[in-house]
Amino acid sequence: MGSLYRQCVGIVVYNNKKVLLCERRDTKGAWQFPQGGIEQGEDLETAARRELKEETSIISVTAKDFIKVPLIYDFPPEIKKGKWKYIGQEMRWVLFQFNGIENEINISTSIPEFSRYMWADIEEAGKKIVEFKKEVYAKVIEKFKPIVEK
Repeated sequence: MGSLYRQCVGIVVYNNKKVLLCERRDTKGAWQFPQGGIEQGEDLETAARRELKEETSIISVTAKDFIKVPLIYDFPPEIKKGKWKYIGQEMRWVLFQFNGIENEINISTSIPEFSRYMWADIEEAGKKIVEFKKEVYAKVIEKFKPIVEK
């Protein structure tokens, strides 16, 4: 793609007016929504479903809304110096309603990214997220909150 920003999808899963938050394995206390790269040829929903399954094992979801305009954030210097060839992420978002049962969620996947998960109020997600993602999360929460809390 040649972009300085990694093309990603962010995924908000909700159930009973709560959203799924996951804590990163590599950074204790760093909570986020599931997310991941969009592979060549994937549309937004396909990428979101693949990433959600890879990270949480969840497949029982229905797409309810999208943010197709990219929301961009830059990585802080300590991440830019690491393995990434990108300066940040350009994210599009999908809101899924969870239709499964709790034991469908399994974050002990073949390549685990998360150490634990929880269901939280959508406003709480904005408070728990790492600083450099807060602006993007504020926009996601503003867009999806009316649907989640309905």
